[in-house]
Amino acid sequence: MNPQDLLRYVDSLHREKNIDPSLLFSAIEAALATAARRHYGEEADIVVRIDHDSGKIHAEIDGAPLDQDQVGRIGAQTAKQVIIQKVREAERDALMAEYREQIGQMVSGVIQRADGGVATVQLGNVEAILPRSEQISGESLHANERVRAVVFEVRATGNRVRVVLSRTRPQLVKCLFEQEIPELSEGVIAINSISREPGYRSKVAVSSTDSQVDPIAVCVGYRGSRIKSVREELAGEHIDVVRYSDDPQILIPNALQPAEIEQVLLCNMIGRAIVLVQEDQLSLAIGRRGQNVRLASKLCGWDIEIMTGGELEEQIERAVTGFSQLEGMTEDLAQQLVEQGYLSYDDLSVIEPETLMQMGELTAEQVDVIVEQAETQAEEAEAAATEERKKRKQEREAAANAAASGEQPPAAEEQVAEGTESEESEDSAAEVSEETQQGDGAESPAAEEAGADGEAEASVEEVENVIVESEPIDESTEQDSDNKNVAVENINEEGEAEQLASDNVEDPDKA
Repeated sequence: MNPQDLLRYVDSLHREKNIDPSLLFSAIEAALATAARRHYGEEADIVVRIDHDSGKIHAEIDGAPLDQDQVGRIGAQTAKQVIIQKVREAERDALMAEYREQIGQMVSGVIQRADGGVATVQLGNVEAILPRSEQISGESLHANERVRAVVFEVRATGNRVRVVLSRTRPQLVKCLFEQEIPELSEGVIAINSISREPGYRSKVAVSSTDSQVDPIAVCVGYRGSRIKSVREELAGEHIDVVRYSDDPQILIPNALQPAEIEQVLLCNMIGRAIVLVQEDQLSLAIGRRGQNVRLASKLCGWDIEIMTGGELEEQIERAVTGFSQLEGMTEDLAQQLVEQGYLSYDDLSVIEPETLMQMGELTAEQVDVIVEQAETQAEEAEAAATEERKKRKQEREAAANAAASGEQPPAAEEQVAEGTESEESEDSAAEVSEETQQGDGAESPAAEEAGADGEAEASVEEVENVIVESEPIDESTEQDSDNKNVAVENINEEGEAEQLASDNVEDPDKA
């Protein structure tokens, strides 16, 4: 084996595969030693060394040196296969080390394939995968498109390296901010915390080392140009930039923006923050499906509960009353627990026994009894809540099935029934009024005509009001409406007949 050819071979692999030359020399030495053992026997003591500067091979067998010709005659094919295997392993290890250093960092690549929700991305010297679970909800990836993602996981599969990318991690937001905002790399401002729900909303807490620099304005940019670029890369995801503070009393209200906060009560023992808001700010603070308070909790590292002042007073009163009923619990201890943020049996069931012993000066046996009772009460409350949710779900399913089958909902049937009763009562009142008028004696033809017209108009209005109130929503209700319209026409005909009769009384010649 020509030493110069060996050096060129090692240098070429080092440049193309980014493999350390010392690893290559070690692999070649091991390959030559393996081939020599197959030639001279497995029990032979063979040592092979290669001079890294000159490329000369020094081999010994049982202490006796082998010259270059003997080394060259050793099974060349065997040595070649072993060298190739060792080189592949070295290449794999080099790639593993390279991409493990990049975990959490952003990389850019071209999508080769996007089949079955899994995208294959070419990252230069390795193919990475972007699973469906690590893609932003609602986005669509296509072949030959360039995509940016963070390295999430690196693992070896045989002689290959499998790199897993992600576009759902908070690190991607941070990397995009660093790319768009040079002040971050300069150290003028810093990102202190990020919470994210991919595809929907992210919250970023930033601070500034320079009192004259507004970190929020720097991140947003002129007319929102910087934040707009980040949003476009994240498929239109909303991003809230808030001012960071070491004081939770300041950070929590900032994280819950745009809601206006009245007061923040910190329960350090259990890491809970009770936030009081006005009634009109409650839904804004909680957010759609609890999104705002969830992101704020992740951003601040506190378990945030949003409630009004009245709700807090009710919870405190209910908690003190419930805790006082436990065996071994005094009212003073119950009050202390509530002041520390323990507002339910579930909270009390996970309290540290040492903490409860210190607060109430109790023994370990007494604490065990209290905690056991709290666990039982918490399980019963959870079972009741589960049953209530199940009942509501069944009611919603029944209503949906009724709507799909075209049946009359109970509320509409009650309205129709009330309208019918009202109509019958009005008809009865009209009959009584008519009998009273006949008992009092005959009135003038003009009065009779006006009375008939008034009764007919009143009856028509009553029937129309019943029809409007019932609001037909299916075929059965429409049929009831048609019946009522027929009733209206009959009433009109009766009114015309009565009017004709009164005209005949007034003019006997026409009769």
